[in-house]
Amino acid sequence: MRRPALAVLAFGALAAPAAAQTAPSPPPPPPCSAPEYRQLDFWVGDWELEFDLPGGGKGTASNRITNDEFGPCAIVERFVQPGGGPGGADYVGGSYSAWDPQTGKWRQMWVDNGGTPFVLVGGPVTGQPHVFELHTTEPRGPAGQVKPRRMIWESVTADSLVWRWQAREADGSWSDMWVLRYRRKGTAAPGGN
Repeated sequence: MRRPALAVLAFGALAAPAAAQTAPSPPPPPPCSAPEYRQLDFWVGDWELEFDLPGGGKGTASNRITNDEFGPCAIVERFVQPGGGPGGADYVGGSYSAWDPQTGKWRQMWVDNGGTPFVLVGGPVTGQPHVFELHTTEPRGPAGQVKPRRMIWESVTADSLVWRWQAREADGSWSDMWVLRYRRKGTAAPGGN
């Protein structure tokens, strides 16, 4: 009678290490938790914008940038320029920006009430005066003046940044088409104004 008990004990001792090796795997990380998904978070917030108008004077707009509508997987933009749209209506636009792990680049899709959709691709940059840039995936502009475009973010602080919409010239340089000075809502303008 003692032999079966010893056999059971011996079998149990051999089986214990095997059971320890089959412990459950840790759960996979949550979606969009890689650090790349946070590279554009400096843009997130409620912003007041100011820019120079082509004929002189200053224009204003607001931009609300969120990163929680789709969890941490996309950054959503809601832009409004009072009176800047067709027929003097408000110009309203928006975008979705997301990190694409398959290409290692950021993608943005923009749409507005002027009928201008476009897609941009890019990401952080180094060795430049700006920190982030996105390029159009196809040339845009009036017939005969079709040029690649890009947007860049520069002079980024916790409460301000400069955003530029630029066109590529024939010599390869970039020229400003629209420069927006961002100030986080609820903060003082630079210089205390």
